Amino acid sequence: MLIVYPDYYEDFSCTAGDCEDTCCAGWEIVIDPKSLKKYHESKTLKRRLLRDIQWRKGTFRQCRDGRCAFLREDGLCDLYRKLGADSLCRTCRTYPRHTEEFENVREITLSISCPQVARILMERSEPVRFLEKETCREENYEDFDYFLFSCLTDARVVMIRILQNRELAIDERLLLVLGIAHDLEVRYRRGRLGETDEVLARAESSHALKKVREQLEHRRGESEKRYALAKQHFYRLCELERLRDAWDQVLIETQMILYVQGPEPYDALHAEFAAWAAANAPNLNVQLEQLAVYFISTYFPGAVYDGRIYGKADTAVGYVAQLYDLFVARWLKNEKQLDTEDVIELVYRYSREIEHSDPNLEEMESYRWWTIGGS
Repeated sequence: MLIVYPDYYEDFSCTAGDCEDTCCAGWEIVIDPKSLKKYHESKTLKRRLLRDIQWRKGTFRQCRDGRCAFLREDGLCDLYRKLGADSLCRTCRTYPRHTEEFENVREITLSISCPQVARILMERSEPVRFLEKETCREENYEDFDYFLFSCLTDARVVMIRILQNRELAIDERLLLVLGIAHDLEVRYRRGRLGETDEVLARAESSHALKKVREQLEHRRGESEKRYALAKQHFYRLCELERLRDAWDQVLIETQMILYVQGPEPYDALHAEFAAWAAANAPNLNVQLEQLAVYFISTYFPGAVYDGRIYGKADTAVGYVAQLYDLFVARWLKNEKQLDTEDVIELVYRYSREIEHSDPNLEEMESYRWWTIGGS
């Protein structure tokens, strides 16, 4: 079995009580059957365990603000403190590590919903690399389309190479990635995946870049359409399942700043922010790159299970675009200042609302973020 993980994986260390937030609040913590059995048989903290576990649901009881019943005021876990690290359930042991499972492949990521992971990624300047190691384990999945999976992972390699090409503008890189996904899905639907190599070779050609620049130039003249689409997606974001009530404040601020005055002020604000960022936040494009690589690397291969090749890439780019709008709104709220701490906060809070809710993930992927042409 092949294990794939990002090169910053070993850089992560939980900051526990020093964390600016907590992973023990805002969502239900599901207890795996083995841990549930261990808690039921425990002689230590027996009355507390019986009271503070919802046994039928297999979750820890939540107190005020959605805090786990075992979360202390100092941000530490009572189970960990009194029963040791071995007492933690699988969810608490593994978070923020996340694993995507494919036949004979495990892809492990660190979720940016964790403030410390968001910090590692947003403060990183060098391009992310992905490391591999093998184990002796083998497995077989019924009906797993390994050829499609190979095409997707080959495409992802090229996508990430394009996203990390800093000689290109970030919007050019994102549109080139969408072009790959579009053309690959067209061939998948027509039973022509054997042409994948041609698609990938053309994606890095001067012709593809020229076409993308023409599309971007055309879109610059579609101010009302661009604003309407961004506003539509933002209001859909507001309708998603809410994991934390405090997220409402971010949404309200963004709505009042970006989406109440119309397309011309929206465009003017974005232009002013872009000019400010070019002079004062040269690392912003690197941060956008890291986010795009994160979302593409995490979700794109999942198209092997549902065939949504373009949808996976389209949503990944949509996440980056939506985070960019959140950055613009925060910049104006902060009297035209935006620092790395603002970026980290918005990244991990956005991720928590989207990536830790299956209904929210599914809803976001059902949107059509961008409409492009291809071959």
